[in-house]
Amino acid sequence: MKRTMQVALATAALALVPQLVQAQEMEKSTAVKGGIQMKGWMGKVDGKEAKAGLTVDSAKFVAMGPGMHATTGPAITYWNPEMKGKGDYVVKATFSEREYMGLNNHPHPYGIVMGGNDMGTDNESYLYCAAYGNGNFIVRGMGPAPFQMNGRGGTSEAVHKAEAKGKPVTQEIAMQVKGDKVSCIINGTEVASYSKAELVAAGKLKSTDGVVGFRMGHNTDAHIAGFSIGKP
Repeated sequence: MKRTMQVALATAALALVPQLVQAQEMEKSTAVKGGIQMKGWMGKVDGKEAKAGLTVDSAKFVAMGPGMHATTGPAITYWNPEMKGKGDYVVKATFSEREYMGLNNHPHPYGIVMGGNDMGTDNESYLYCAAYGNGNFIVRGMGPAPFQMNGRGGTSEAVHKAEAKGKPVTQEIAMQVKGDKVSCIINGTEVASYSKAELVAAGKLKSTDGVVGFRMGHNTDAHIAGFSIGKP
């Protein structure tokens, strides 16, 4: 009986995969006006977004209050070439979705970028840790082709969940380099960690040293506060 139930649950889970993929494929990036209005900051949209004719001007990145605000548009990475991490460091910020899934039909991620090199070119490499408002998180990189470290299905009780679509949700996200260890920390809890050897390799990162910034999924609206870089 137990075996039968396990098989049934596995079959049901597999049946959901095509539906989730189809939902993601059906939801197209909707351009917004504004572009980058933060002095010193740069950005680059994902390759598939660029092929669809979308650019950094198809998203909006502005100063707002004591922080910043990003509204996308295409999936995009923002960075400031003057802000770099070297050796042991931690970079963090607090992301707030005022209306969870307000611009999309399924959860989209937002988070911290680190270890950026050759940014804005076809040879760029970087790593990011991002959270979803449904309790999931993702650790992923470009090197220059995308590489997954944990996939999109990573879950942790540390990742905050919105009560429902349209409700607010906030995540404090950090990436830390300390010794040989690189960590993804969400709301004060380490949710994933990797050795430098797992990250700095052919087709992955050139170094854990590099520029830092933000990663925003497509059709996402979030306020960014408390952005800082310092020692662990």
